[in-house]
Amino acid sequence: MKLKVAISSLGCDKNLVDTENMLGLISKKYDIIYNEEDADILIINTCAFIESAKQESINTILELADYKITGKCKLLIVTGCMAERYKEEILKEMPEVDAIVGTGSYNEIVCAIDEGLKNIKVKKFANIDKLNEIEYRIQTTPKYTAYLKIAEGCSNCCTYCIIPKIRGKYRSRKLENIINEATYLSENGVKELIIIAQDTTKYGIDLYKKSMLAKLLKDLCNIEGIEWIRVLYCYPEGINDELIEVIKNESKICKYLDIPIQHCNNDILKLMGRKSSKENIINLINKLRLHIPNIAIRTSLIVGFPGETIEQYKELLTFLKQEKLDRVGAFTYSKEEDTAASKFKNQVSKKIKIHRLNKLMQIQQEISYQNNQKTLNKIYQVLVEDKASDNTYVGRTYKDSPDVDGFVYFYSKKELEIGQFVNVKITEINDYDLTGDVVNELS
Repeated sequence: MKLKVAISSLGCDKNLVDTENMLGLISKKYDIIYNEEDADILIINTCAFIESAKQESINTILELADYKITGKCKLLIVTGCMAERYKEEILKEMPEVDAIVGTGSYNEIVCAIDEGLKNIKVKKFANIDKLNEIEYRIQTTPKYTAYLKIAEGCSNCCTYCIIPKIRGKYRSRKLENIINEATYLSENGVKELIIIAQDTTKYGIDLYKKSMLAKLLKDLCNIEGIEWIRVLYCYPEGINDELIEVIKNESKICKYLDIPIQHCNNDILKLMGRKSSKENIINLINKLRLHIPNIAIRTSLIVGFPGETIEQYKELLTFLKQEKLDRVGAFTYSKEEDTAASKFKNQVSKKIKIHRLNKLMQIQQEISYQNNQKTLNKIYQVLVEDKASDNTYVGRTYKDSPDVDGFVYFYSKKELEIGQFVNVKITEINDYDLTGDVVNELS
């Protein structure tokens, strides 16, 4: 009888793809299960991006370690960003952990299991600047939606970010490998592809000497069965006219862009090591809205960066009120060791950071409600994701990325299938979500 393996995946969607790749490798030799209590081998794919993520990783390791006593667990393995960043500390301070696998060694996960079962303390840490292609993955997202990682690592070196030190330099995957994977996902029922990398706009520069994101998107649009293509993590300075034209003209590409700007004050942007300016960001937003009138723009912001004055913070609030972005995720600055910003003077207190975050999100909540008012009585294509009750369903429009954006709750007279598309007329709104009725169905 094969031993049973369960994985707990923490952190971002890029980490989730790594988990799915490891599951693909593991499934060739071991059984995959999703009940941790019954697993012989437990793996935690960790995150270490900010302090709260590190704490979640530690708590999950300790929680699952209990199954070595109360469950069937014979082997506890820690993988991912926290393993890469704190390799020595984990084995020293967490004796429950039997093996650790770094971000450059996911392809060695089966070997780590085999060695760990021989009562050997295992450490697998290969070159983090090497790109490992894994041929087969087991999807953990709903059947109709999948993340497609087009590159690994990052070379932007923002002063607050540890990613280059734990994920390596930016490495683009070969275009043909990405297309092959996307085709495989489509053949297995995926209708929505979500394009991810630490910075998607830099795709191809290292490999082909120029940005190839527009070319990649065009090729993905030719894959039969794919109906939505959503692009995340587009750094503003990398969004060129070619990319805008492709998003505008290709019907399969969602008129939605995730553009992490982090701040709008030029002095703060410079301290962050960002390449954009406030003027360039505003010009880009205006340009996108001019060429793609219905585009939904999401961004992420950091408040309380070292040295952020009340005037600079108020400038950010004014920017939000003026630009009225569709989706905003905001975070307090996290002081991470081994980053340049951790050594900056004038660190902002936790109390002030939390106050600034709450005020910003309160303003964005009001903006979101105002934006949602514009959807009343309009008809949207909606991807059906869940059934709430007998005739009520939950789904997403092109404006909504999974896990981070809003939902549409809607009524249908007939039975719908999860993963199909329907037309929904919006009849009610709240701050983030919409309510409506099906007016006709799309296949």
